[in-house]
Amino acid sequence: MWRTRAAAACVICRSLANSSYGIKRKSPLQNLHLISRSIHHPYYPSSKFQRPPLRISVQLFSSLNRLPIRKTKLLCVKYGFQSHRNFWLARLASRLLKLRYLVLGSAVGGGYTAKKTYDQWKDMMPDLDEYKWIVPDFIWELDEHIDFDKLIKALPDADDLARLLPDFDKIGESFTSLKGFFSPGYNLVSEVIGASDLLLLLGSSGETAFRATDQGYENDKQYKKVSDKEKIDQLQEELLRTQLKYQRMLERLEKENKELRKLVLQRDDKGIHQRKLKKSLIDMYSEVLDILSDYDASYNTQDHLPRVVVVGDQSAGKTSVLEMIAQARIFPRGSGEMMTRSPVKVTLSEGPHHVALFKDSSREFDLTKEEDLAALRNEIEIRMRNSVKEGCTVSTETISLSVKGPGLQRMVLVDLPGVISTVTSGMAPDTKETIFSISKAYMQNPNAIILCIQDGSVDAERSIVTDLVSQMDPQGKRTIFVLTKVDLAEKNVASPSRIQQIIEGKLFPMKALGYFAVVTGKGNSSESIDSIKEYEEEFFQNSKLLKTCMLKAHQVTTKNLSLAVSDCFWKMVRESVEQQADAFKATRFNLETEWKNNYPRLRELDRNELFEKAKNEILDEVISLTQVTPKHWEEILQKTLWERVSTHVIENIYLPAAQTMNSGTFNTTVDIKLKQWTDKQLPNKAVEVAWETLQEEFSRFMTEQKGKEHDDIFDKLKQAVKEESIKRHRWNERAEDSLRVIQHNALEDRSISDKQQWDAAIHFMEETLQSRLKDTESVIEDMVGPDWKKRWLYWVGRTKEQHIRNETKNELEKLIKCNEDHAAYLANDEVTTVRKNLEARGVTVDPCLIKDTWHQIYRRYFLKTALSHCNLCRRGFYYYQRHFVDSELECNDIVLFWRIQRMLAITANTLRQQLTNTEVRRLEKNVKEVLEDFAEDNEKKVKLLTGKRVQLAEDLKKVREIQEKLEAFIEALHQEK
Repeated sequence: MWRTRAAAACVICRSLANSSYGIKRKSPLQNLHLISRSIHHPYYPSSKFQRPPLRISVQLFSSLNRLPIRKTKLLCVKYGFQSHRNFWLARLASRLLKLRYLVLGSAVGGGYTAKKTYDQWKDMMPDLDEYKWIVPDFIWELDEHIDFDKLIKALPDADDLARLLPDFDKIGESFTSLKGFFSPGYNLVSEVIGASDLLLLLGSSGETAFRATDQGYENDKQYKKVSDKEKIDQLQEELLRTQLKYQRMLERLEKENKELRKLVLQRDDKGIHQRKLKKSLIDMYSEVLDILSDYDASYNTQDHLPRVVVVGDQSAGKTSVLEMIAQARIFPRGSGEMMTRSPVKVTLSEGPHHVALFKDSSREFDLTKEEDLAALRNEIEIRMRNSVKEGCTVSTETISLSVKGPGLQRMVLVDLPGVISTVTSGMAPDTKETIFSISKAYMQNPNAIILCIQDGSVDAERSIVTDLVSQMDPQGKRTIFVLTKVDLAEKNVASPSRIQQIIEGKLFPMKALGYFAVVTGKGNSSESIDSIKEYEEEFFQNSKLLKTCMLKAHQVTTKNLSLAVSDCFWKMVRESVEQQADAFKATRFNLETEWKNNYPRLRELDRNELFEKAKNEILDEVISLTQVTPKHWEEILQKTLWERVSTHVIENIYLPAAQTMNSGTFNTTVDIKLKQWTDKQLPNKAVEVAWETLQEEFSRFMTEQKGKEHDDIFDKLKQAVKEESIKRHRWNERAEDSLRVIQHNALEDRSISDKQQWDAAIHFMEETLQSRLKDTESVIEDMVGPDWKKRWLYWVGRTKEQHIRNETKNELEKLIKCNEDHAAYLANDEVTTVRKNLEARGVTVDPCLIKDTWHQIYRRYFLKTALSHCNLCRRGFYYYQRHFVDSELECNDIVLFWRIQRMLAITANTLRQQLTNTEVRRLEKNVKEVLEDFAEDNEKKVKLLTGKRVQLAEDLKKVREIQEKLEAFIEALHQEK
């Protein structure tokens, strides 16, 4: 009976050990979060690169193991002892019952204590559910794709593990002498022992599932000396091979899925389904960010919409990481020099073809063709250089690029210029501060995901970006750390544990949501993305960092990085986009209220709409030039042309010819001088006058206010259009040649057909001479000072020079009175006579002053004489018709002014025809070209259309557009969810 029960106890213990150490059952831990499983049970298979479990000795533990076996007080008769007669059986039963209670109490107490310790450890563990996004989604689905039965078969079976257990049969033999005394209580004790052992099994930390007894520990130690290390190495190798096998299977399935999805998208593009595809979520979100980018550039308005901001030290590998995520070499590259000179916003989305295009261009670059890749890199480099202002090294202007392709993770990344520590030659002095300000501007967005790139091949103490990131995100709630060039780090770093410290977040003074290690190339810029991926997988497959469990499987490769970044990005989008939409809704309400209060009777026209309105007004004003009457054109042209040439006609033609003694010499001199004037100066002067007249009329129409319809907000734009159009306009070069012939023929004609033309010529001559006489009188008055009336009335006097000139004037007037037919110039002896006469009166005069005064005195005398001669010629038309035969009256000067007047009329008529038929239309064409150029130049529009009203309307339009886009995006986001 006793042997039967002892055997049953051993069977129970073995069943507990086998059932607890089995693998085929699913434990409740499989339902936990992946990271939680990794923390509570570090050796639970949580990822494809699993750390292999250590083989340990498994020994059953109970409260009876350490109890010493007391010797019974039964005296054996065989050795000469005699039994006591004082109820030894009752005393023995009572002692055995005490032992049973002690064993029972110890078992129950030990189980309770173990359960309580387990609960305390469980409460101390942090809740890592919110970090579930770090692990890619496909890890959670491994049990659906991986056959764990095959994996279990690769592990040691229960018989091998049972060898490590203590020999419970020997322990049971120690109780054989007592088996017949308390068989009813033995079953109860065995059950309690099994229950306590089960509690200890469930409450273990995963490193040692059972506590070893002293005897079992000795046995296990002897066994380990032979085979533990070898079996651990074999298990690690087997697990790595199995993980790589299933990883390749997953990649093959993903590739097939990508091809099938590509075919579906291509069929949609060809219109097989006969339906219009909606924009993807990421494209809708990217449009919102593009609008905000323009909005912020104009008015410095900040938004808090999520983006993935890529920051890092210069040459740390930021661009390479982005290219691996985008799966194409799309960025310009350089060896050690700054290549990223402005922020580049890259929108990644899924599509049937691997293409890239800019926001403001319709050209698609095929990323599968090397020539298109080279053209794309060249275009990005050109845009970066054009965005950098003169005297600067980097620019704040954002370049927007969209990349589509099968299998790309949907997200929006912003690549920033690399952080530098020293400004080298050729850079602007403020380059370092500018890069820091750009990086801070993007990172201070509380919803921005910071992708911190650190070069693993350099010393950690040389890092600059980590301090910057720790300042902007001290808690690390939105930072993902990426260690690049791990292959070089493994070769060069003396202590591999330093890499482990970086990945665990213990080396740098910063915190992060996740830490990743990647390899983005071997240093050759011509390598393809596929070859880099193969090299990365091969490196991590053979890396000691992964084999020695310094790195975890889900922390390596750019594929895992892109999945984690995408999940974090969309999580942040879902959490913040509705809040941002509400913020823009409130901003829109405030702007609309401000507009209603300040501009209640005006429409809300933004800058582009105002420009279109101004454009129409300007074109209407240009067209109105064609409505100017021919009479108005000719009057303006004739008057302006005479004002421009009258001085030359009087001083160089009429006055020299009038000094001649007879009419023949007068006409000859006039003809010669008119011919010279027509050949050299007159046509050019006429064209200049016509062009200036056109400008004046155009300016008059542009600046003329039109009552209440006039809007002064367009004045600056109209002035700029006018100046630029006039600058571009060129008069027809052939116009001067044709005009010269017309003017020459007009001046050759001397025949006055009727009395009306004769009187008109006399009137024209009188007006001209009177105007010249008035100017001459004014000059003489300035020379000699005020007369006696002004001196007495206004109490002004003459200066010493004016007194000398007045005395000289009086002396010269006496000379003219003595000789009314005096020539236009003084002889030397006459100058000497006048000077001596003045010296005799005590006035010292310079000969030059005498000649200068004589010029004005004689000019006044000549003009008065010519005016009196005009009065005499009023009745000379009769003698002119008879060629002044039998008459002492000669009116050749009247004929000269008639010729001049007729030439002016004909020239004005010719110029008017050129203006209305040719030049006005060419000017209109120039205005249209200028307006088109201004319409394409946003900076010019911002500069010319300014003011609070324009800014408010522009702000209101942008906010409305952003709000509408956000609401459409939120609706699509809810539908997808």
